[in-house]
Amino acid sequence: MIHTRILDLPVHCATHSHSQHQLIVGLDGCADFEVMGQGGAVSRLHACLVPGHEAHAFSGRGTNHMLILDLAVDTAANIEETPNDDLSRLFEKPRFVRLDQGLQGLLDFAAHQLAVPGGSQGPISRHLGGVLLHTLHDRLFSRPPAIQTTHSLDLSRIDNFIRDRLDQPVSVAEMAAQVHISPSHFHALFKQRAGQSPHQYLLSARIGEAVRLICNSAMPLSEVASRCGFSSQSALTHAVRQRCGETPRRLRMDAR
Repeated sequence: MIHTRILDLPVHCATHSHSQHQLIVGLDGCADFEVMGQGGAVSRLHACLVPGHEAHAFSGRGTNHMLILDLAVDTAANIEETPNDDLSRLFEKPRFVRLDQGLQGLLDFAAHQLAVPGGSQGPISRHLGGVLLHTLHDRLFSRPPAIQTTHSLDLSRIDNFIRDRLDQPVSVAEMAAQVHISPSHFHALFKQRAGQSPHQYLLSARIGEAVRLICNSAMPLSEVASRCGFSSQSALTHAVRQRCGETPRRLRMDAR
């Protein structure tokens, strides 16, 4: 069984342990965690995976909102149908994991769904935990073999470039130019670094921004589509439904 909720962590340091595995990620603000001698910050960019029964210390840095996901230890290995989906692998040891834009967009949707009245009890929310864990599992364990290279790919430069041009076509060659790499080498290096192709990464960024505008503004959906680089409102609807399981109109109605 997976239980997903939003909590504000206290600013004073606390220590405890519990039988279930736990995923913690910041929706707003930041918190510090230490598990089995490993320490790190939890925020929108970094999540913490805590194995069940392991004592861990934590404290919030001022105002914060954390998405907490509990997974029963005895069900982690059998939550889905196939052996490759063994989620217990995520919790073999404590992990502090960087979240890419695709996961951040998914978290925006999760936060929205949990925040609406009765959202934590709705049918979508019951599946959010599994979607988050399986997506994280894929990022960590389904990447292609490492490429031997001395070039360091600066994702932050690419993120800034994408953010400034969400309403425009963006090519792989243009993304590669931001980090001074040939397009052919960039594609392979990018998949190694980000865990997905440049096209998938760009699409995740477009959908993430679209979901934010849908849920937090009254902007017409046609304008949302235009601002986020979709060719039409129907293209936006198709992409959002594939990623979130709901149409943009349904997301907006839930948000209200």
